[in-house]
Amino acid sequence: MKTFPGDISIQDYTYSLPDERIALHPLAERDQSKLLVYKDGDIQESRFVNLPAYLPENSLLVCNNTKVINARLHFKKTTGSTIEIFCLEPAGEITEYSTVMQQSGRSTWKCFIGGAAKWKSDVLVKQIMIRNDVIQLYARMIEKQSNAYLVSFEWKPSQYSFAEIIEYAGDIPLPPYIKRTTASADTERYQTIYAAHSGSVAAPTAGLHFTQSVLDRLASKNIHTANITLHVGAGTFKPVTTPTMEQHEMHAEWIEVEKSFIEQLIQHNGPIVATGTTSVRTLESLYWLGVKAFVSPHAINLSIQQWDAYSQLLQEPNLSTKEALQSLLKWLEMKKKNALFTKTQLLIAPGYAFKLVQVMITNFHQPHSTLLLLVAAAVRKDWRKIYEYALENDFRFLSYGDSSLLFMAES
Repeated sequence: MKTFPGDISIQDYTYSLPDERIALHPLAERDQSKLLVYKDGDIQESRFVNLPAYLPENSLLVCNNTKVINARLHFKKTTGSTIEIFCLEPAGEITEYSTVMQQSGRSTWKCFIGGAAKWKSDVLVKQIMIRNDVIQLYARMIEKQSNAYLVSFEWKPSQYSFAEIIEYAGDIPLPPYIKRTTASADTERYQTIYAAHSGSVAAPTAGLHFTQSVLDRLASKNIHTANITLHVGAGTFKPVTTPTMEQHEMHAEWIEVEKSFIEQLIQHNGPIVATGTTSVRTLESLYWLGVKAFVSPHAINLSIQQWDAYSQLLQEPNLSTKEALQSLLKWLEMKKKNALFTKTQLLIAPGYAFKLVQVMITNFHQPHSTLLLLVAAAVRKDWRKIYEYALENDFRFLSYGDSSLLFMAES
């Protein structure tokens, strides 16, 4: 650890992004997006369809298979005003997301509310159709929390799951910088083709460029693909507004990783390629969770706080990647768990030493964002050269924008 990222001023890691460079719509073909390739200080320009040509054989490509839920719910009051409820994450203690999504009859969520002052104390009602059934969906505000609201949803008939209710009742939650109404195409295009586990309120956008053809050609080059799950929260769009990063509260997100994947990581000898900042965050969190398991083998639960990776307590053991993963595997076996389900608040910024990831696929991120700090941690001062090239060469930015393939700077 060379520097403490808490001392970083976000003003040193920002740039000017003109509105016209923000992609408001996806391209007609996913894999025809532009691809900026950065390696050893050099920049090349290609298309995402050519990704297999740039990845080394025997790489392990790690993808985030979370699925975006229709998190925006609109209720009409009898007065005619509209209340928007944005579901952020399940309330209370949960052991896995799938259990929450399969709840029938009732589910309680932490939410943002648009027009909260108009809600007062009445119960909101929305009628929806699922197949041939008419469903009455009720929303009741339980309490206001520090940065959100607790909302209880109930529905009748009650045999349907919350996953089915929100699929039919809600809208896909496009990011706030895509200033347009949702279109039918967004339902498909704001999901990766391998999305499987519902829970995100924003897409892991680096994966939006993949097609089955690209995946097939990667496999033919002996590049293995594996999945992890990080449910992307609305906090991913939260700008840094504090003077230094030490005052910024990093958003926490749920991760779910199969025990078999950790075993695969231990056995793998080639480069690890992370699809997106969410995969990077998950993979790097696994290392620090392993160190925690080594330091506190009898801990009831393991999770990662914002500054854990920079603490002397976790730096001191100086475990190799394999040792840390083996400690985590041992902890899971002791707990008789087949999967790890926990939260990570890990902040990756310049000064961070990567433990697992050597290559990253990612889109171009907002100024004043922790995602831009993660890119800067990977390529150091060249992040500015990369972004200047993208701006000067008509790359499209943010969620529906173009892609980059970044080979990490040597430690």
